[in-house]
Amino acid sequence: MSKIKIVTDSSAGLTEDEIKKYDITIVPLSVMIDGTIYVERETISAEEFPDMMSAAKSLPKTSQPPIGKFVDVFDRLGQDGSEVLCINMMESISGTVHAAEQAAAMSSTKVTVIDSQETDRGLAFQIIEAAELIEKGAEVPEILTKLEHVRDNSKIYLAIMNLNNLVAGGRISRFSGALSNLLNIKLMLEVAKGQIEIRLKGRGMKPINKFLDDVYQQMASGKKIKGIGISHVRGGAEVDKMKAKLSELFPDIEIVERTTVPIIATHTGMGAYCLLYYTE
Repeated sequence: MSKIKIVTDSSAGLTEDEIKKYDITIVPLSVMIDGTIYVERETISAEEFPDMMSAAKSLPKTSQPPIGKFVDVFDRLGQDGSEVLCINMMESISGTVHAAEQAAAMSSTKVTVIDSQETDRGLAFQIIEAAELIEKGAEVPEILTKLEHVRDNSKIYLAIMNLNNLVAGGRISRFSGALSNLLNIKLMLEVAKGQIEIRLKGRGMKPINKFLDDVYQQMASGKKIKGIGISHVRGGAEVDKMKAKLSELFPDIEIVERTTVPIIATHTGMGAYCLLYYTE
């Protein structure tokens, strides 16, 4: 029975302990800030990025990993006869999964590439489930079935505190963004089937808090929660409040709080925060 090794991209919200425990190989994305290119996890960290983004003359630009980087990783991991399962962030925010697919076709290693339809801790949920199945001797078809189940029972809600980065990145018009900021408009987004959908537009924090209160109620009354993550870009007091509430509701579940990666922070902007969870 061949060994299966897991590869993912640097958007995955894994802890360092998880990466080591499950022997996960990370292929990094890069970000260009005022003409200088930084490689995630190598020359820039998620914690360093917000200050650098705030000080930048223009919105940073993110880049998917080169195809050759994936080929090198696949070939190296397959030298001992192992096959590779490459689980990537959703295609709607990055072409990374397509780079991995092209690399898989060029590699001498047997590689299965999938679009997780998620990112950040949501992607990590799938990776951890896959790693635990591999430890039990599962083969790729069984793992893929499990990952579909995790994906279909996952939720990602993202609160956007200001629209500056969405405007600068061309996601919304400058006039609309200026007007929305003037009116103190906040957004609540949801990742659904690999796409980002607007679930709420409201003035100030009251509508956001009401929306999240409803989510907490659904979590508490629904299927058993298996994992919870909070990711943010200097989320401050709002993150503290969210973590305290979730800890009260789910005292037996570890809540992984982390600063999100540059590719996500570039689009969400400062102050954004995200709730990610999945159920049985």
